[in-house]
Order: sequence, then C-alpha cells, then structure tokens
Amino acid sequence: MNIPIKVDYGVRALVDLAMYGDGKPVRASEIAGRTSIPEPYLAQVLHSLSKSGMIKSLRGPQGGHLLAKPTSEIRLSKVMACLGGTETPVACLEDATACIHVPACAQRDVWRQVAETVFKILDSTTIEDLVNRTRSYPERPQRVEAAV
Repeated sequence: MNIPIKVDYGVRALVDLAMYGDGKPVRASEIAGRTSIPEPYLAQVLHSLSKSGMIKSLRGPQGGHLLAKPTSEIRLSKVMACLGGTETPVACLEDATACIHVPACAQRDVWRQVAETVFKILDSTTIEDLVNRTRSYPERPQRVEAAV
C-alpha cells in the first residue's frame, strides 16, 4: 500500500499545529520550517484540510492556521480520505469487473483483509496519539538550515 506524499504532509502539518499552535494561529512558513514540507505544496495541503473542517485558516498579519477540532477527534482515516489516499491494494476490491478471476479468487480475500486492517489502524489512530508518541521520543530531530 502506498501512502501519498500529500497525506504524509497533511499528517505532519496537523501534528505540528497540535504541538506548536497552543490555540493560536501558526504561519505556514513556520510549519514548513519545522517539517521540511515545501511551502507551496504545504499551502495546497492546508487548503484541503481547511475545506474539510479539520483546520481553520485565518488571513492577515495575525493570521495563520489552527486546529478546528480537538486532536482526539482527528483520525488518520479522515486525513487519508480528505487528501486522496483511499486507494485499495488491488483494483478488484473497488470494481469486481476489473478482474477476470473474480469471484473465484483467493487473493482477493487476502487483499480485502489487508485493506480492512489498514483502515482499522488508521481509523483508531488520532493526531493526539501521534502527538503523544512524538513527545515520548527522547529527542526530536531539528531541521538543519543550509548555510548560505
């Protein structure tokens, strides 16, 4: 299973907002600096997260982005759905006509179990879980700025 980079970046941005937002707007440039997400791409991700209601985006000099929901309510399954990461391991799980071997295919059952297991993990994992895991690490790597 492939996790799209947009989903990875979205999760990283949400964790960053949870860790550094403290209920106040955080600028995209600050998120990009801490997470090493390219700022133009981050803007697209934040826009999608805002449209889905996971974050609020505020314009202006005091603007930025902040979480719109408690971290315990933001599930990775929702982030995946919002940012386009809903692919199944094989096409026949979504469209049985995509394969000539359906319905007599033992592999299809295995791939369905894989997809269901992955969804259960994503649906039971929240941004709060990831924040807690991140805080439990003894050291968080810091982004190293390139010397100019």
